[in-house]
Amino acid sequence: MEKRTKVILGVAAGLVVVGGVAAVAGPIVYRDVIVGEQAAAPTITLEPSTVAPGASEGDAVDDLSGTWTAGSGSYAGYRVDEVLNGTDVTVVGRTEDVTGTATVEGLQLTAAEFTVDVASIETDSSSRDGYFRDSALRVQEFPTATFVLTGVVDAPETPAVGEVQTLTVTGDLTIAGVTQPVEVELQAVFDGESGQVAGSIPITFADYGVEAPNLGFVSVEDAGFVEFSLALTQG
Repeated sequence: MEKRTKVILGVAAGLVVVGGVAAVAGPIVYRDVIVGEQAAAPTITLEPSTVAPGASEGDAVDDLSGTWTAGSGSYAGYRVDEVLNGTDVTVVGRTEDVTGTATVEGLQLTAAEFTVDVASIETDSSSRDGYFRDSALRVQEFPTATFVLTGVVDAPETPAVGEVQTLTVTGDLTIAGVTQPVEVELQAVFDGESGQVAGSIPITFADYGVEAPNLGFVSVEDAGFVEFSLALTQG
């Protein structure tokens, strides 16, 4: 109970700083000028023109066996709404410090584990980042978040080079030392040489021991998303 109270108070203290700026500027100015337009939700970015040399868009892929590793171009983070005097302000935090592997046998995803360096996640506000790291998620004690696959995933149909497939994946998501089962719908594509996987996991912060505070003039929604885009290469 004491640790939970400290988490709530720490988040509230950070909101006072962010909310103070918002109160002076006004909710619309805060949303549109100070925070500004946030990054769009992750989606597949591979285009037909980026299909690997020697491959052709639409070619059937019968076997993707091997270990696929997250590398350069990968990122993960969160998306949440702050509410200031009835105005929703979307906030996005991201980091490129993502590691992990996925194991494929034929066209079955049989294992996967990915780790995010939570301490390196950044938004547009250093004050918000400070309470996010130090109070809300206690990165000194829990520096990373992880996702571990818990069920085998079959391709809904034979994949083809450059064509996006939608997959439903189940796993265990660990944030701030608390593990919860999750289900995520993601997009995946193979360009003939490398792959990309992108998606969002809906979460409720209280499930991970973090209560969204409400200070009257500014509050944080209790639900948000963990977002990711993984650039995968074999080997």
